[in-house]
Amino acid sequence: MPMIDLDGIDIAYELIGEGQPWVLTPGGRFSKDDVGVTAMAQALADEGRRVLTWDRPNCGASSVVFRGPSESEVQADALALLIDRLDLGPTVIAGGSGGARVSLLTAARHPQVAAGLAMWWISGGVPGLLQLANYYAFPSADAAWHGGIDAVLELGQWQEVLARNPANRERFQQMDRAEFLRVMDQWMLAYCPRDDTLVPGLTDDDIAHLDVPILVFRSGISDMSHTRATSETIAAGLPNAELVEPPWGDAEWNERRAEVAETGSLFVRWPLLVPQLVAWANRTIPSKAL
Repeated sequence: MPMIDLDGIDIAYELIGEGQPWVLTPGGRFSKDDVGVTAMAQALADEGRRVLTWDRPNCGASSVVFRGPSESEVQADALALLIDRLDLGPTVIAGGSGGARVSLLTAARHPQVAAGLAMWWISGGVPGLLQLANYYAFPSADAAWHGGIDAVLELGQWQEVLARNPANRERFQQMDRAEFLRVMDQWMLAYCPRDDTLVPGLTDDDIAHLDVPILVFRSGISDMSHTRATSETIAAGLPNAELVEPPWGDAEWNERRAEVAETGSLFVRWPLLVPQLVAWANRTIPSKAL
């Protein structure tokens, strides 16, 4: 498995296919090796794309990193640096759920690496954002408060990164408990619902830098975690954005959550997005970026 050192951060990645560069980012703390992600990457490669999949900091085989105003911003900055170091040039940046947030922040904060931006399952709404704080940061904060870093190391959500990158254990143990708690507080605050931001970490200045084609898939009306209003508001608030219907029914997210124990993936049906993504890119992204 290829691994690259990005200024002290180990990032696991894979490149397949030839042609227009794309990067695909999943959500949660799921790895690039998720069966839905790998299947979607292969489907894009079959359509003449060179596809980068990667393990974000704190996911899969990559390094754990605890700094910055939000975890998503740390991951977005890492992705921009990864695209640059791999010399991919302007890349179509695509992702769902947490990967949608990271993709948006990458394209906005580092416009030089983006040829286009595609997003689905964009987290939002009061319950959805509070869920994120509870999922990504609260368990670690609670463990550190009551048992220190050793207790954090016992949490289930960190077992994959510890097993796949043994150096992560030392990275945890080098963290000062008080500093770790400060970072967790900061990361939870980033998810607090606000009326003046479209997504956590995205500023008006960031939006002003977005001048690439953008495709937004509308969320299901039954999806509490990625509300339909969030997808519609983001599509309306971003320049050059196009809102389209996804290739699945309204309850897709709820159904995938209910079946994840059987399928092993929340993202198992992501390959269904590929025809619309490819058609959009062929129509909107200049030939010089192909």
